[in-house]
Amino acid sequence: MTAVNPRTGTADYAFATAARADIEAEAARLRAAQPAWAARSAEERAAILGRWADAVEAAAYEIGEALAVDTGRGLLSHREVTGAASNIRRWARMAPDLLKQPEMRDSQLVAGIRYGNQTVPYQLCGFISPWNFPVTLSLIDAVPALAAGAAALVKPSEVTPRFVAPLARTLDAVPELKAVLGFVLGDGQAGAALIDQVDLVCFTGSVATGRKVAEHAARRFIPASLELGGKDAVIVTASADIEQATDAVLRGSILNSGQVCLSIERIYVQRPLYDAFVARLVEKARAVKLNLDDIEDGHIGPLIFARQAEVIEAHLKDAVARGARIETGGELVRQGGVWCPPTVLTDVTNDMAVMQEETFGPILPVIAFDTVDEAVALANDTSFGLSGSVIAGTVDEALAIGERIDAGGISINDCGLTIVTYEPEKNSFGFSGMGGSRMGPASINRFLRRKALIVQTGAPSSIDDFAERPIANPAATPVA
Repeated sequence: MTAVNPRTGTADYAFATAARADIEAEAARLRAAQPAWAARSAEERAAILGRWADAVEAAAYEIGEALAVDTGRGLLSHREVTGAASNIRRWARMAPDLLKQPEMRDSQLVAGIRYGNQTVPYQLCGFISPWNFPVTLSLIDAVPALAAGAAALVKPSEVTPRFVAPLARTLDAVPELKAVLGFVLGDGQAGAALIDQVDLVCFTGSVATGRKVAEHAARRFIPASLELGGKDAVIVTASADIEQATDAVLRGSILNSGQVCLSIERIYVQRPLYDAFVARLVEKARAVKLNLDDIEDGHIGPLIFARQAEVIEAHLKDAVARGARIETGGELVRQGGVWCPPTVLTDVTNDMAVMQEETFGPILPVIAFDTVDEAVALANDTSFGLSGSVIAGTVDEALAIGERIDAGGISINDCGLTIVTYEPEKNSFGFSGMGGSRMGPASINRFLRRKALIVQTGAPSSIDDFAERPIANPAATPVA
């Protein structure tokens, strides 16, 4: 296959794809090594993961440069790699305590019985990751799975394959981990072949593909953990600080060219603040610079996947045809690759495609609201429920509103906080996903089977205890 450079629009990178037989062989290799990996203590696995973090950090510049070509963005790519190393260290630090087996305890149902639980890792877990944050999302689930004792087979997106080779080379410094972590490249056929080989699959990507993954996993009776689309809303109340609110909303909407699952795609502003908010938002959006001529000079880069431009243009066309007004932006820039300037829309209604379907671009549609009840109803009028934000004059005011929004994580007086902290427990609502938390400490539990251990402390019952005999009816009338 070939991959397109998003800055030039040319297919300038060729790579070998894994055939089904290759994926079967890699899965067999990982399965063979997994028992010895699982037999290590959690502390030993953590120490090995720590050594891998050292290797990733040593190669961070090389990986970051490859990722920059993959994505058309520079600084954010290098930060992504260092963030991935930090996440490896985080799991190395947390996993030993999280994996401690609970002590046996007495049953409250049957005398003489004690019980406990043993957690056993799935032998081989599969991970299918997308193109918007290629390194982060290739490892965000695989690392806790490895910490739990599973083997991991990762299929990164074929749209952004260049980083895989330098990242995989870091495993040469950690042979114990290389034995249980593998990467395969390819398109949807490779993803389907991967699902056929694993005991659990984690997928990050679109709702349409996520549905295919879930159906395929269901046919095999294996668990599927899905992180899908988002249509995050932000509610800005009249008491909010306009400078802080516009800063947060602009960044939350256009970071990585809006190619973020938790990007702000719906903006609801209380009417007394609406006009001033829109004016300031437009002013700040117009000051944003595209990195057209120099990857190291600008705020946002090209669309990583050029076909996303079709979705953006369709949403803008639909909105304008139905009465929306473009305050700034609106025209995609084609200069080899495709750039989309921040685009602020007003006169928007909540039934437009730009308010209901995932855009995945730096589009900022703004709607005025009068009451908090109205704002909450608008924010909850969606098929998605990944995350959201509330910005108000006080934390208490924002929290009271945030508690009413149906989403997996709510940022208070900022946007996109789940991108800068790994601690929230997040479960998705609607079409945003399926399965347990992937961000909080409990997410490691997804990769563990729970087995009960039940101990008889006395003598076992005899079959004679169950021999048939007359059963007295205590309600029967005694015979005189």
